[in-house]
Amino acid sequence: MKSYVSDDMIFALATCVGKSALAVFRVSGEGSIASFASCFSKPERLLAAKTNTLVYGTVTGVDDVVVSVYRKGHGYTGEEALEISCHGSLASISLMNEKLSQLGFRQAEPGEFTFRAFLSGKIDLTQAEAVNEIARSQSRLSQTLALERLGGALSARIHRNRDLLADAMSVIEVQLDYAEDEIGGDTSFPFDEITDARDDLAKLADTFRTGSLIGQGAKIVLAGAANAGKSSLFNLFLKTDRSIVSAVPGTTRDFIESNCEIAGINVRLFDTAGLRTAGEEIEAEGIKRTKALMRSSDLLLYLVDSSDPEDGYESISERLEKEIPGVEKLFVWNKTDLPSAFEMPEGFIELSVDSAEGFEALVSGIVSSLGMVSDSNGCELLIESPRQHRSLVESVRSLDSVLSLAREEECLDIISVEMKEALDQLGYICGELTSDDVLDRIFSSFCVGK
Repeated sequence: MKSYVSDDMIFALATCVGKSALAVFRVSGEGSIASFASCFSKPERLLAAKTNTLVYGTVTGVDDVVVSVYRKGHGYTGEEALEISCHGSLASISLMNEKLSQLGFRQAEPGEFTFRAFLSGKIDLTQAEAVNEIARSQSRLSQTLALERLGGALSARIHRNRDLLADAMSVIEVQLDYAEDEIGGDTSFPFDEITDARDDLAKLADTFRTGSLIGQGAKIVLAGAANAGKSSLFNLFLKTDRSIVSAVPGTTRDFIESNCEIAGINVRLFDTAGLRTAGEEIEAEGIKRTKALMRSSDLLLYLVDSSDPEDGYESISERLEKEIPGVEKLFVWNKTDLPSAFEMPEGFIELSVDSAEGFEALVSGIVSSLGMVSDSNGCELLIESPRQHRSLVESVRSLDSVLSLAREEECLDIISVEMKEALDQLGYICGELTSDDVLDRIFSSFCVGK
């Protein structure tokens, strides 16, 4: 695995490069404290420092620094380690890089500090992935849920089910050793234990779509006829005049994209060209792009002008389901502050973008349509890692096979193979059985310094 498995001393800048009050360097590895003490103004004090304490001093020719000391077993990596805080100027960062290299520290690979924490048993693989998810989180909710996984909630749930299945496996192995080759009518087979584990793992696997949307961000597309109020709603979500608003239909010719947070959820929001018979080529291209975005969205918000609805608005939901199947949709009856002789179709959400009346109900509808909650209260444990999801699905598949084979009183040897596969897949999730190639892919996606 790259140079991860070496036991040398490593370092990396843990903060961003640029003008700032402070920059923090991480160093880790056996001998780190003694090596750094050789350039420190108070070497005896640093060498004698207890774990989790601070020592102030100067790095010769570099800067004044504050050093956080972590003895073996107490720091992030589990190795002896230091965190060195200096001034955040480009000059200080450059000089500190040079000094640490001269002392024999190697520039760390992406994710190498977290890999060493995994290797030393400080964290398992689900927690390591949570570290990366926290570093990349773009909303309060994704941060909260990733912190729950970092705290070991996912690990505990996987191990609880794995222990249940391991106990069931031991019963099967006893039957293999002492019973007939086939399950007899009076043989006690652990159906209940396997079913309980299977159902819980399936429930966890089913959280992947929601967890992925929270972690990666949901793609929400605003669509509707020209002048239905899409750009005004886009600006309302962003709390700024990002999109041009005009009473002239067809003002938006192409889509406009922006990131925002809706009820704590990171969202990629798209304002699109109005859907109508295009009068010119450039508008036709905009409408074509709009329809492509609609098909690729996680949620389609379709707006209808309640004061002057488009033809066939009563059946718009049925028509869109045929044109764009498989996409979650929410229909908005907009401009309710204006006089209207038309009746709102069933299932629409009333909204006045100008007064924001109905906006909270729309936000609640978005949260519900995406299968999410607007905060962490009451939110179950979710997964967002495709790797974890694949292993959960495979484990459930194997357990389904086990239960089916057992009901048909098939050979215990075949059942045992499927049980082992289910257990192995859970081992892959937490990292007990994961290959070096998989570890490479996971940790290489980290930031340097993590």
